[in-house]
Amino acid sequence: MCLAVPGLIVSVSGDDSIIRVGRVDFGGVVKEINLAYTPEAQRGDYVLVHVGFALAVIDEVEAQRTLAYLREIAALDVAHADAAP
Repeated sequence: MCLAVPGLIVSVSGDDSIIRVGRVDFGGVVKEINLAYTPEAQRGDYVLVHVGFALAVIDEVEAQRTLAYLREIAALDVAHADAAP
């Protein structure tokens, strides 16, 4: 199973569509992500990212919903660890 995580493009650099990259914010962690598969992606867009590549541009509502689910999962993991004997 693969997991793609939503992130917000904060800047874009490069003119060549193959090596164009975006700095993408994943809730405070910013990484450089290849935008070759999403040539339409621009600063301010949310993208789904897997292994360093943006695979799709998604709308903000969908991105925020997915990020909320990921925060819930993280909270459950912390609660489970705190409850362990």
